[in-house]
Amino acid sequence: MKSLTLRWLCPLSVSLPLLFWFGHVIRRDLPAPAVQSTGLRGYRRIGPDKVDQQVLGLHCSQCALVSSSGQMLGAGAGEEIDKIGCVIRMNNAPTEGYEKDVGSRTSVRVVSHTSVPLLVKNELYYFQQSADTTYVFWGPERNMRQDGKGRVFNTLLKIAKNYPNVRIYAVTREKIEYCDSVFQNETGKNRMKTGAFLSTGFFTMILAIDMCDSIHVYGMIDDNYCSRANHSAVPYHYYERNRIDECRMYKVHEHTQRGGHRFITEKAIYAKWATRHKIEFKHPSWSL
Repeated sequence: MKSLTLRWLCPLSVSLPLLFWFGHVIRRDLPAPAVQSTGLRGYRRIGPDKVDQQVLGLHCSQCALVSSSGQMLGAGAGEEIDKIGCVIRMNNAPTEGYEKDVGSRTSVRVVSHTSVPLLVKNELYYFQQSADTTYVFWGPERNMRQDGKGRVFNTLLKIAKNYPNVRIYAVTREKIEYCDSVFQNETGKNRMKTGAFLSTGFFTMILAIDMCDSIHVYGMIDDNYCSRANHSAVPYHYYERNRIDECRMYKVHEHTQRGGHRFITEKAIYAKWATRHKIEFKHPSWSL
């Protein structure tokens, strides 16, 4: 009886670690568990003293999300954009001198931690002349931490003190984690393990879905645009004429090993979202 028991135990002792390993591999490749969206509670105001409990209470029936792409050059969409209830722009994209194509109004400006110095460089324009704009800043925890060591957060706190009437919000850590989980659920890939960073456009699209009933996106190309033989070559940003062209930039980022944005992958995600939300793409238009 003892020898019979040993014969059963030996294969079992070998198979159990294999089962645990197999289960780990299966779990590793599954999409991330869905993190509950915090909606507009994921954006907290930065006051003159600190981050307070005031959340972004902005709701718009219609939004114009204006891309910074060179596709906007010659679009002539400025008047149409300015008639839409809320106009969302990104980073330091200017309107002055480009009003005919991109409009002149800015309701919300979503800004990456890396673009904060560009706004500070022209702070009178952004935080005094454009005081009616709501600013939403995003960045990794190392830059946005509130213990005195968050370099970007400290800068935003200083701006809030100098311009107390300006509405400045930060994307919460929980909201950042939610955006990461959305990317993984949509692609099956862990953003950090693939060496990618989410773009400002991704955070902006999430915000637009949170605050807008319908979204009109201007100047954003679809995920197949750059692979078409007849695609037009435009600058990556409409306000930087001598920079690398848009498709070249997208392809470099899509395939870089570490530190790149997955612009093309993100566009494929937006196409899926457009089947679930009221999202329309213009200049160029998308076939969904």
